[in-house]
Amino acid sequence: MTYRDTLEYLSSFDRMGIRLGLDPIRCLLERLHNPQNSFPAVLIAGTNGKGSVAAMTAAILSAGGFKTGLYTSPDLIDFRERIRINGRMISRREVESCVRGVKGQIREEVSYFEFLTAMAFLHFHRQQVEIAVLEVGMGGRLDATNVVMPLVSIITNISLEHREYLGNTLAEIAWEKGGIIRERGRCLTAAGQKQVLETLEAICRERGAALYRLGREIRTTTHRDGTFSYHGIGQRHERLVCPLAGRHQVKNAALALGAVELIGEAGFRVEGRAVSEGLKRTRWEGRLEILQRSPMLLVDGAHNPAGVAALCRALKNDFPRRRLLLLFGVLGDKDYRTMAKRLFPLADRVFLTRPHSERALPLDVLLPAARRFHSDIDVVENPGDALRRAFSLAGKEDLVCTAGSLYLVGEIKRCHRMMTGEGGVRT
Repeated sequence: MTYRDTLEYLSSFDRMGIRLGLDPIRCLLERLHNPQNSFPAVLIAGTNGKGSVAAMTAAILSAGGFKTGLYTSPDLIDFRERIRINGRMISRREVESCVRGVKGQIREEVSYFEFLTAMAFLHFHRQQVEIAVLEVGMGGRLDATNVVMPLVSIITNISLEHREYLGNTLAEIAWEKGGIIRERGRCLTAAGQKQVLETLEAICRERGAALYRLGREIRTTTHRDGTFSYHGIGQRHERLVCPLAGRHQVKNAALALGAVELIGEAGFRVEGRAVSEGLKRTRWEGRLEILQRSPMLLVDGAHNPAGVAALCRALKNDFPRRRLLLLFGVLGDKDYRTMAKRLFPLADRVFLTRPHSERALPLDVLLPAARRFHSDIDVVENPGDALRRAFSLAGKEDLVCTAGSLYLVGEIKRCHRMMTGEGGVRT
């Protein structure tokens, strides 16, 4: 198969959609000789911030000299973004080889995410990574990634999401995500809701695991110059630079630092200078990412109410502008009404568009909800056309912001790259 044939073959697994359960992935990995057992891991679940925490953790470990695998989802522009080693994406040839390896061992129906997870584990095994940082796809207990034995489990935060799969209350969702906590393991969390913490504490008591909470065992101090200091379980780091925009990213950085501190006890010790350098070098696209300066183009993957709340805080505090032109598209299974209620009043003009996904919310469904929260709305089906329309109306001091879906962010990034040349204008 050519590389294009390989991607088309992978896309054929999309038809199954979302499936939670560990039996299919375990059977597949057994026939692959359990590559996931050849490396220790950091496993990261949560509603928001998983990818950012994963990227920072992996960057610090790489700076510390460890060959570090990173598995995340979704990709924005290139499928290969999902599987990296020391920041380098898996090559096309390696994709083809891993697909052949997994394909040859399939005996039952597997989902797209299960296939990709097996691919990532096989690639990390072949490349002899020393440690892997893995982002959970959905939930935790029944997610395909939850077949590893993590040195530390991270649950970034929890809000109501995917209720048809995870439960209708915060406690039920916390129990599902808490499924990544191991017997006598260690768990880090930035969650603050009482019922979430009570659930995680109960899981840890039952399993004899230790729970470390941001704001208690782990604390941060933010300084006026934009740096922050970390006060951890046994380590302190002063005047660190978090390269990811948004004040919420300091919390994510603290979780990454806490994870690195804990796994240091298992032989993965990273010294102070490598910690600060690794954190500073972290790059994570699609999260408050500035693609150009004048007019400013900002893309953010906020795709649920909690993510939109963080975006709103950043827009109010960190991005001065004359006008805000908002491009918004969303998948149909998201709480788009709450997202629109929080985000749309900040905009001077709203452009509704549709990500190229079968799961995308039709614009004739989105428009009536949008009109409840804004009166100046343009409907532009194609995301590229929506971006060009916004740019045609934007002045040099205006801000064009894309939000609502990581799929939409990826399409806007591709369109902007075509408009400006390879890479565009970045920070």
